[in-house]
Parts: sequence; structure tokens; C-alpha cells
Amino acid sequence: MMSRLLLIDDDTRLTDMVGGYLRQNGYEVETAPTLAAGREQLKHATPDALLLDLMLPDGDGLDFTRELRGDARTRRLPLLMLTARGEPMDRIVGLELGADDYLPKPFEPRELLARVKALLRRAAPEAGPDEVLRFGRLEVDLGARQARLAGQPCDLTGHQFELLTVLARSPGRVLSRDQIMDALKGHPLEAFDRSIDVHISRIRAVIEDDPKNPRRVLTVRGAGYVFAKKQDAEA
Repeated sequence: MMSRLLLIDDDTRLTDMVGGYLRQNGYEVETAPTLAAGREQLKHATPDALLLDLMLPDGDGLDFTRELRGDARTRRLPLLMLTARGEPMDRIVGLELGADDYLPKPFEPRELLARVKALLRRAAPEAGPDEVLRFGRLEVDLGARQARLAGQPCDLTGHQFELLTVLARSPGRVLSRDQIMDALKGHPLEAFDRSIDVHISRIRAVIEDDPKNPRRVLTVRGAGYVFAKKQDAEA
């Protein structure tokens, strides 16, 4: 699955260069020249990582970082700060506010690529083929390709199990329908296709105590779905 990056920077020369380089290395890159444009993109889909300039025409990247970390949807979004500010205090404040890494300008594209790879690797470690993902009473057994609720097997089709696995591998992270379809089939979902919603409904009927009031697979209106990290009182 191609990782999706959002680059917020008003320097068009830099975004063209960096965006092109990252695309050549297998990443999907979207750009925004202002914080307002970045906010608008984040409303529609959560990227795998955010590359954020600190000095933007309509605001300060540090304030925006604070805003992101205060929002449940973007609290754990991997974030790399890019800035021409050279003061160590800016770096310290950025990291204290929740940035995962900091790269001063000017920088070599290869260094940026290495940092992006490390950021994504830390944020989404791959589960082993025999690993069991546990969330309270729900278990997702990757080796056996079976989900169990309170020890009892869940009646899921192969596609439904794969969809559940995609969500369970990224607990707490909002995934858009496009991101889910990319993970499942390798191509984007048509905007009018509601098949994901149907599968989610069927999964909920099996794994939720009350499918009408789900606590495991949650809908984020206008954005997609999120697999809850804490689902049961004992989790």
C-alpha cells in the first residue's frame, strides 16, 4: 500500500522538488500552501504522515501542531516539522507540542526521505503473520485468519476479515474509504461506491455487543472509520 503524505508549505519551489522526489520513491504526496488549505484536506482524509512548515502566511506551525494534538482524529498523526528557523528553542517547543521529528531548512531530499521512512516505520510497525491483535474481549488472529469475541469464533467472510485486519492494524487512526480500498485491493475506491459501508455494517453485526451503538469500529463523519483502541471496561 502506497503511503500518503501531506506537505503543508508555501514555498512552491520546495513543494515541487520535495513532492516530486517523494513520489519517485513510491509515496503519494498532496500539498497545501496554507494552514487553511491543510485543514481542509485533513477534513476529508487522514494522511499517513504530515510534513509541516512552521512559518506560513496564515499562521504559525507551532500553533497548528497544538491544534492537531488537541484533536482526537489527528492526535497520533506522525508529524515532521520543516523550518528555516535555526533556534534550538523552536525545535524544543515543537517536540514538546507533539512533533515526532524536526528537519531544519535547507535539507537534502535524501535526508528527508530517510526521516519519513523512519517516521512511518515507528508509527505503524508491521505485525508478524502469526501475531494475535488483542483489544479487550476481541482478538484478531492473523495466522489463523480468524476473529474471536470472548473466545468464540466470529462468523466473518474472508473479505470481512481482511477489512477488519486493516482497521485493527491501525487502532485509533482514522482511515478513509480510499485508504481502506488501497490496502485491500491496491486501487482507489470510487466516490459513489458504498461497499465498504456494507461490509462495516456486517462486521459490526458480528463483533459489536450492540451494532447500533458500536464501540469497536466507529464512524467518523465525512472522514471514514476508526478502530477504537479501548473497547471494553477491562481493556
